[in-house]
Amino acid sequence: MKIKNFLSNRKYELLLAALIQHLFIGIIVNDMTFYTEVLWPINMVILGLASIGVFIEKGKFKNITKNVLSVLVIILPILLSFFKGVPEFMFFLNISYIVFYFFIFLEVFKFLIKPGYINTDIISASACGLLLLLEVSVFMFQIYAYSDLQSFKGLNYSSPAHTFIDLVYFCSVTLTTIGYGDITPNSYQTKLITSLIGIIGQFYSVVLVGIIISKFSNNTNK
Repeated sequence: MKIKNFLSNRKYELLLAALIQHLFIGIIVNDMTFYTEVLWPINMVILGLASIGVFIEKGKFKNITKNVLSVLVIILPILLSFFKGVPEFMFFLNISYIVFYFFIFLEVFKFLIKPGYINTDIISASACGLLLLLEVSVFMFQIYAYSDLQSFKGLNYSSPAHTFIDLVYFCSVTLTTIGYGDITPNSYQTKLITSLIGIIGQFYSVVLVGIIISKFSNNTNK
């Protein structure tokens, strides 16, 4: 019961910490083989556990779906060393991760738009929403990156870890509209999706500001 209460009360802080370590652990890890074969599966276990709190009291179907997706995204990176470079496997892996992260994003966003007050959960959930959009974008682009090696200029294909880290960087600067230009889309599909992701990033920011102002106003009035 204490563990369940902890997961429920700290769900967004735990999810935020898990997302940050998954996306940015490459800052302190230099061994890309270790990163791919060991850290990636461990990261997904941590993310699966951290997302439990988001789905507490959300219904049996949602919890079963989340558990199935969690098992899938933990197993797939373990199999990566055996199927690395197989287009069909990489496509299935990326689609699975897109569905996993988008499924969690929907629950986080539903919480954000509910009437309520400004508190630490709102701030943490807002950051989670942005990082979940980043995760979805990264794995969407990986579909194109592995199906056509010419779809991006400047992308490192020497290992799955290098490609993932490069795309985390590319999607981060795209969502935040910084756009350094060292990695660029090189096909019509990736150019258009990059444009769409930039628009989505701006839209999320605008909507988020509106939500926070609304909640703050509601808090002040009451």
